[in-house]
Amino acid sequence: MININENTKMIKNQNHLGGICMILSVLFFSFMDCLIKLTATDFAVGQVMFSRALFGLIPIFFLIPKNRLKNFFKTKHISLHFHRSFWGAIAMYSIFVGIRNLGLAEVTSIAFSGPIWVVIFSILFLGEKIRMKRWIAVGLGFVGVIIISKPGFDNLNFYYIYPIIFTLGFASVSIFIRKLTLVNEPIYLIAFYFSICSGAMGLLTLPFGGWVIPTLYELCLLILIGLFGSIANLLLTQSYKLAEVSLTTPLKYLSLVLAIIFGFYFFNEIPTVYTLTGASLIVVSSAIIFIREHQLKKPITLPRQQ
Repeated sequence: MININENTKMIKNQNHLGGICMILSVLFFSFMDCLIKLTATDFAVGQVMFSRALFGLIPIFFLIPKNRLKNFFKTKHISLHFHRSFWGAIAMYSIFVGIRNLGLAEVTSIAFSGPIWVVIFSILFLGEKIRMKRWIAVGLGFVGVIIISKPGFDNLNFYYIYPIIFTLGFASVSIFIRKLTLVNEPIYLIAFYFSICSGAMGLLTLPFGGWVIPTLYELCLLILIGLFGSIANLLLTQSYKLAEVSLTTPLKYLSLVLAIIFGFYFFNEIPTVYTLTGASLIVVSSAIIFIREHQLKKPITLPRQQ
């Protein structure tokens, strides 16, 4: 006989653990962003991207089942993996350029508009029908992005384009991840091919210069970028496995708070009125999309995957 009190207690414990995983994921992503900004003057973007991919493989290998170690890389869906990995690499490169050249709060705010583009791409490529509530959310999100980017475009600071490119790549990644999960591809395989593709794309920048041999201290920073990014993704996935999505997803917005705090404390960045106003609209927009998708029992689009 099932003890209702014990069952309820177990669910609560899982929700608490899922919440902790989400908070830790946000922290690791924020630490990675700080390190990327910290190494901005020392390394080319391609070298940082290659390091993120290479050292990010370490946590992934711990997920591979022992009976699959010899042939874990085999798949019947290489085309889907290629498209997911290619657009993921474009998104990674773009967000890294944005973080290095813009304020952390600005980049993080625009990155939260990713779910808005997923809605648009779902219409174009998955044939989904969108009702008025989500159209309103999309409109609010677009206005938020325009408000945040306005000072940059007024001053011809085209680095604001990179976080927007990230959101487009993010939307494409989300579509292909949905397709890959429908054919039951394991998470470790999706992450593995993404790391290989993004690492290769980073390596392709080597002939263009800017790569340097790191000191021991700098090498440690590059290793941490890879580990933090990979661990953050794994914790994000684990959070959604353990707890109710409606409880954990709102915690993701702590990353905006941390971006403001870390940006101010470590890089003397003070968010402008444009950033705070635009970020508010994007958060409201993303929240409307999240609530609507949760009501419809649809797969929730993660606010950030890297």
